[in-house]
Amino acid sequence: MNTQKTVVSVHETGSRHWVGDGFPVRNLFPSNGVGNEVSPFLMLDYAGPAAFEPSDKPRGVEEHPHRGFETVTIAYQGSVDHRDSAGNAGTIEPGDVQWMTAASGVVHEEMHGREFTRQGGVFEMVQLWVNLPAKYKMSTPKYQSITKEQIPAVALSGGASARVIAGELNGVRGPASTFTRLHVWDLRLNAGAKTALPLPAGCNTAVVLLRGGVTVAGTAMYGEAKLALLSQQGEEVQVQASADSLLLVLSGEPINEPVASYGPFVMNTREEIQQAVRDYHAGKMGRLH
Repeated sequence: MNTQKTVVSVHETGSRHWVGDGFPVRNLFPSNGVGNEVSPFLMLDYAGPAAFEPSDKPRGVEEHPHRGFETVTIAYQGSVDHRDSAGNAGTIEPGDVQWMTAASGVVHEEMHGREFTRQGGVFEMVQLWVNLPAKYKMSTPKYQSITKEQIPAVALSGGASARVIAGELNGVRGPASTFTRLHVWDLRLNAGAKTALPLPAGCNTAVVLLRGGVTVAGTAMYGEAKLALLSQQGEEVQVQASADSLLLVLSGEPINEPVASYGPFVMNTREEIQQAVRDYHAGKMGRLH
């Protein structure tokens, strides 16, 4: 019989702000003081759900750089057009995931999709930042465009289901290629559903309630944008839904290295941050044309 994980702490939204003019986000970490407890994950923004009126001009975030980590965008409603200095471009539609490894440096923009801009509608996405170990921070940038058709779904006991974006669940592997061992699962539970999630011991694990109502290891969470941190000890967690619920489960081996961050750069030392700023201004991360 698997030993049970426990809830260490529960956190509310740390900050609310706009990213560009297209993404009204609630930040679940690190703005609420959660840091090393979720390594290798660095940041989680929950954008929306928010209604946008039809427009002639796409909203979003124009050209900006990243170095030293990966950005993961999970689309629930609405769409995003992306292009970057490595020549990658595409539209992230509902159900799709974009996994961009900035590594040594990339410049990109993220704008509402053209059709979504024209028609308007409800926009809902998550952007997650995943740290890279020092030995990979200056590796070649990489881009994974993962469509909803490529993401396998797993039926769980008790009326729950999960899409496996990264890692493995019940023998089913997700399509995302990662630099360290981690799991990213998109979970749906109908009201009354109860299931047990197998999760590795020794990893940092977070259960993110995007919307709904659930009890995680005996601790209740209701509403939107809540975060439960679980113990490293234990190999399973019990989740029960009191309402139809949308969850994101994150688990990974911690990267036990120093973290130095400044805006869109995450390295190991202040000197590396200063070099990143110089390299960006010198055009070494490329430009969009």
